[in-house]
Amino acid sequence: MALPVAFFGLFFAYPVAAILSRGLHSGGGWHFGRLFDVLGQSDIRHVLWFTTWQALASTGLTLLIALPAAYVFARFSFPGKQVLRAVVTVPFVLPTVVVGTAFLALVGRGGLLDELWGVRLDTTVWAILLAHVFFNYAVVVRTVGGLWAQLDPRQEEAARMLGASPLRAWRQVTLPALAPAVAAAALMVFLFTFTSFGVVQILGGPTFSTLEVEIYRQTSEIFDLSTAAVLTIVQFLAVGAILAVHAWTVRRRESALRLVDAAGTSRRPRGAGQWALLAGVLGTVALLLVLPLAVLVQRSLDAPDFAYYRALTSDDGNVFLVPPIEAVGNSLEYALAATVIAVTVGGLAAAALTRRDSGRLVRGFDALLMLPLGVSAVTVGFGFLIALDEPPLDLRASWILVPLAQALVGVPFVVRTMLPVLRAVDERLREAAAVLGASPWRVWREVDLPMVRRALLVAAGFAFAVSLGEFGATVFIARPDNPTLPVAVARLLGRAGELNYGQAMALSTILMLVCAIALLVLERLRTDRTGEF
Repeated sequence: MALPVAFFGLFFAYPVAAILSRGLHSGGGWHFGRLFDVLGQSDIRHVLWFTTWQALASTGLTLLIALPAAYVFARFSFPGKQVLRAVVTVPFVLPTVVVGTAFLALVGRGGLLDELWGVRLDTTVWAILLAHVFFNYAVVVRTVGGLWAQLDPRQEEAARMLGASPLRAWRQVTLPALAPAVAAAALMVFLFTFTSFGVVQILGGPTFSTLEVEIYRQTSEIFDLSTAAVLTIVQFLAVGAILAVHAWTVRRRESALRLVDAAGTSRRPRGAGQWALLAGVLGTVALLLVLPLAVLVQRSLDAPDFAYYRALTSDDGNVFLVPPIEAVGNSLEYALAATVIAVTVGGLAAAALTRRDSGRLVRGFDALLMLPLGVSAVTVGFGFLIALDEPPLDLRASWILVPLAQALVGVPFVVRTMLPVLRAVDERLREAAAVLGASPWRVWREVDLPMVRRALLVAAGFAFAVSLGEFGATVFIARPDNPTLPVAVARLLGRAGELNYGQAMALSTILMLVCAIALLVLERLRTDRTGEF
């Protein structure tokens, strides 16, 4: 636990505390009365209410739509499965500002629905909910589907042989085993939608606003740090309460499961019902995920002779310090470094949390690891600039600052992906290895690692994907001469003109291609089963 505690203490708790103290401490004293003043405002209460209910609705809708896909990816074998898994994951790594823009092109004024049927959804909450499902679909598919694929199907078959109906066998055998993964996926989706920023800012307009959008407005537009600090505290307390409930309810259900080689649990669909389910999932992916991505590609190709792509190689009269195309290399370098950090820190934390003899302090750290997903990225970004400005932690001019901020978001995914599988390993296997003289390190290497190798690769893929698309904190700390892809896209979208909008769509398309290639490589690694189990 030493490294995870030090990492979160230095690069999360310290920066967040610094920005909060700036907002609530002035004139030689603390002004906690500001909490009640801010929460007493009717517009702030409206923001709190909308933030909560839209997050609950988004989470429920995402689970409803994505759980059938998790089953299909876990149990069915069909041509193009690896490519489709990569396609499903690509939306998750897109910057939220690009997701909002894509859905605006679909459901807004002059969008696809407006042109075909005269229907507009940009003035309703449905646009926000659908964009959140688009963004978080992969979280449920990969988190739940990863564990589902390793559950022994013979347990459910045994229940069927004893007279249980398919629904009852699934409800009493499979669902309890999947509960920790489903709860973990629901928690991550809720935290992402609770702190939604780019999607709500673009699609919500002046009508809808989440806490994250309001924090950004108070910080960057009104320069009211005290109000922003109060809203950050509210967000922090709400997320902490959610994580405490999660730790109390879900951890009690986690038990040893019978895990098998994932390749042995998938087969071709049988019967009309299974083929219909596969067709339904493919149709959902096409309409909900592929169509918005296709809109981005089409917009990037609107100009003749790939003019938008060719314009990316120019610095546009020094408006950009470097050509926007250089953001591709910067993003890959930052994402690789952030992945290494996230897998190291998250892997150590997951291993420590797995031990049955861990104390309350260690178990409480399980919930704290998720806080970076629920705390305002704007606050973290400003906190980095304020707190990490003096030796020996003067990192403002260092390239490592961006990977550190990206790794903060990646670590929770590593932990939540690895924990259900680690806790499912039979403790008797570890005890038997220890009795035979194996050291703790060898027990981990010989018993745990072969079982969690697949989950580790999935966690690394999540960390890499999250790092590529991280925007909230990176926009404040990325140097002008080393922008990431999301930062470059945001800069282009913030400038008027068709050329700038086209370049933003072109960069977004490049980001999609980079992510798809990286995820396809990951799929090849995950399906290489040599010595995996």
